[in-house]
Amino acid sequence: MEKDQVNENPTPQGVTRREALKLSGMALGGVVLGSGMIGQTTVKALAADSNCQEQCPPAPACTWGDAVQAQQYSYFDGLDEFYPIDQSTSTTIPRLGRNEMRITFMGSCIPLNLRRVQQMMSIFVEVGWDDDKQMPADQFVFDCGSGVCTNYTAMNVNYGRMDKIFLTHLHGDHMSDLVHIYCFGPSSDRKSPLYVWSHGNSGVTAPGGKRYDDGVKSFCSHLRKACRWHSESFSFQTTRYYGYPKPGEVKKKWGLPCDPQPVSDDRYDDAYAMIPIELDWTKYGKKAGDNIAYHNRDTGVKITHFPVIHARQGSIGYKLEWLTPDGDILSMIFTGDTKPEYHSIEQARNGGKGVDVFIHEMGLPAEVWAFMNLGLDAPPPDGTPGWDAAVNEIKMVQNSSHSPQGAFGYVLSQITPRPRLTVATHMPVSDATVACAKKSVQEHFPNEVVYQGNNPGNGDVRMTWSFDRMVITVSRDAIIEQKANVSDFCNPAATNLPSGDAYPAKYHNPDGSGDPFAQIERKTEIPSCNRETDACNFREDGY
Repeated sequence: MEKDQVNENPTPQGVTRREALKLSGMALGGVVLGSGMIGQTTVKALAADSNCQEQCPPAPACTWGDAVQAQQYSYFDGLDEFYPIDQSTSTTIPRLGRNEMRITFMGSCIPLNLRRVQQMMSIFVEVGWDDDKQMPADQFVFDCGSGVCTNYTAMNVNYGRMDKIFLTHLHGDHMSDLVHIYCFGPSSDRKSPLYVWSHGNSGVTAPGGKRYDDGVKSFCSHLRKACRWHSESFSFQTTRYYGYPKPGEVKKKWGLPCDPQPVSDDRYDDAYAMIPIELDWTKYGKKAGDNIAYHNRDTGVKITHFPVIHARQGSIGYKLEWLTPDGDILSMIFTGDTKPEYHSIEQARNGGKGVDVFIHEMGLPAEVWAFMNLGLDAPPPDGTPGWDAAVNEIKMVQNSSHSPQGAFGYVLSQITPRPRLTVATHMPVSDATVACAKKSVQEHFPNEVVYQGNNPGNGDVRMTWSFDRMVITVSRDAIIEQKANVSDFCNPAATNLPSGDAYPAKYHNPDGSGDPFAQIERKTEIPSCNRETDACNFREDGY
């Protein structure tokens, strides 16, 4: 008993000795990519670039263990409010200026650090304004990780505006909510196909010589099959309207690099048609036009892609350039997940023109990531059994996939001219993590001040740390950050059904109306009225 009591005494950081002994065996779950036991191979790999490390500045003095700082983001709380439903006009979508671009973070965190205030990764980009349709001239979803649909609903974005989805790669935290968007869009106002852009096959050879069909065409094909029961069961509802342009017209209008074809036998104009646009992930514009993913000359939006380094060959980043009605170009880069690499720098330099908004992932230092994954407020004491092994597990993830805060600072320091706004994303944000990260970034700018905020007079290099429902509005003259004022009890986003006539549903009655009974067996159904006594069992209107 006495020995057990001693082992249960907590350390100052809140981990018991017994818990500390378990650290070396902690499965770090989804962040470990094919790792085995930590051994000599791992140590040699981690030490390969260590000769120059003595020249690097010391680690910043970060304050850990403050529960208040770890559970608030004061900067975001202090931003002016943005209302997802227009407060001054009858329009339900907040009006954009004809020369404005709006970027909304619908998700901003990483796996294992799941938290109610931050879902996985997704951003929504809107440009300009269409007076006839009373909505943005064009809009795009970049990544759609798990949980983000709750924020799309809260931000009043309906499914009809979510028909163009650009995935940086096929990790679950970047594509999981595609299932929700695909399955429920046709039940709402997306009465057109779902287009999904992403990379082609990785080309990686697995042990034993096998090469997997792991590009977006294969992904969409299997997802379509997996969702067949859902799509059929809801197909007593209207899923397509007359007048949708033919594939060749869509290809020309959107400047697509390939013919848009559904992955199954669905009609090309049906809302349950899933159309992959597979991109050659090796292209980056070395030959003009070889990396165009989308180019809509009607709206002025061009989206190009470039390779990044993350976990497996194939991951890509995107650059959006928008020719505004007044003739200016507003630009945004979203790198997705990546190790520090040169394509991101060159794309952000943009031939000497720079970009307006540069969005790049920032990983936590391995030590911080490890203690947060273990539910601690700070690193355990030096010499804690298993702690080094836990940190090394995270270092393997970092080495395969991510840019920690110091590397992020270096990448940014190499971009000239500087982006008007740099956004660090894909990390658990709090006063504590942001303060520590800012110190690391500042080390790479000895002659410039890195600042966060809407006031350009506060420094030289402007950056911010994203948070769910952060709204960034970009114009030629200003970039404004806001926080969305949303309700936890919001109603579904306002729908905007296509104009014109609809085709009969797949399962329909002779008169063309949908038949909700076509696919069910009703022998055991309880009727609203007792057919023998004509007594009312329950009201048909639901009350």
